[in-house]
Amino acid sequence: MKKIKIILFLASFVLAYLANPKLILAQQDPLYTQYMDNLLIINPAFAGSKDIGNVLLVARNQWVSLPNSPITRSFAYQTPTANKNVGLGFSVMFDKIGPQKQTGVYFDYSYFLRISENYKLGMGLKGGVSFYRVSLTDLITIDPDPIYSQDIYKNFLPNIGVGFFLFSDDTYFGLSVPKLIENTITRDDYETEYLNRQKIHLYTVAGKKFNLSEDFQIKTNAMLRFVKNTPISFQLSALAGFQNKFCVGGMVRFGDSFAIMTQFQATQKMLIGYSYDFTTSELNTFSSGTHEIMFSYDLNIFK
Repeated sequence: MKKIKIILFLASFVLAYLANPKLILAQQDPLYTQYMDNLLIINPAFAGSKDIGNVLLVARNQWVSLPNSPITRSFAYQTPTANKNVGLGFSVMFDKIGPQKQTGVYFDYSYFLRISENYKLGMGLKGGVSFYRVSLTDLITIDPDPIYSQDIYKNFLPNIGVGFFLFSDDTYFGLSVPKLIENTITRDDYETEYLNRQKIHLYTVAGKKFNLSEDFQIKTNAMLRFVKNTPISFQLSALAGFQNKFCVGGMVRFGDSFAIMTQFQATQKMLIGYSYDFTTSELNTFSSGTHEIMFSYDLNIFK
C-alpha cells in the first residue's frame, strides 16, 4: 500500500498543477448523476478496467420546466484487449444549453500495472475533438448589435486528457483531467476583451462495494470536480442492491441538488438505470427537476 500512496500523491500533485494555470470562469462539462457507471467520460484510465467490454448510453434532461434547459446525450464503449494489460475506449457526447451546442468525439487508451495482489493501476490518455456552435441569430434582442448578426462556429477544437485509475474487485480511486487544452471560443470577425475558453476540470472519484450477504449489496461512490475560481462540486451516492438484480438509492450534490436512483439488471448483460434530481439551489423556484436514463450492455470485441 505504500507504493499506492506514493503514486496517488504524485498523480494528484501533477493534475492539480495542470488545473490551475489560467483564470477559469465557469464549469462547462456536463453533470451526471449516475457517475459510477459513466466514468469513461471523465477518466480515460477507466477503459478496460472491467473484465468485459461495455456499451453505455446516457440521456439527461436538466431543469426540464425551464425553456432551453440543458440537454445531454452520451455514448461510450470501453473494453479490455486480449492480453488484459491494455484497455481501449470511445465516446461521443452532445450537450446543448440554450443557443450553445457542442459535440465531442474522443478515443481512450489505458495501460494497467499490477501494484499488489489485489490492486491494479490504470494510466490513461484521452484524445479527440469538439464541435462547437452558438446560434446567436436565434436570440431575440431589443437593440440591434453586430455580435448577434452571425453564429459562432468552431468545428475543430482538438484536445487531450490524462487519468489514473486504481482499482480492485470492490474498490476504486480515480484522478483525471479529461481536457488539458484551453481552446479559445470566439468569432474571428469580432474583437472583444473577453474570450471564452474551454476550461480545465479536475475530477477525483472513489467508490466501494460492500457485500453484506449473498443477497444484499451496497455500492457507494463519491465525485469531486474542481474548476479554479468556481465552487467545488462534490457529490455522494449510494445504491442498495438485492441479489445483484435490483438497486435503489440516492445522491446528494452539496449546495445544488439531491436525487433518487434505481437500477434494474434486466438480463445478465443488460442494466437499465433511472435517476430524478430535485434542485435545492435558487433554481428550484423555476425547475421541476432533472431526468437521467442510463442503458448499459456488455459486449466483447476482443476475446
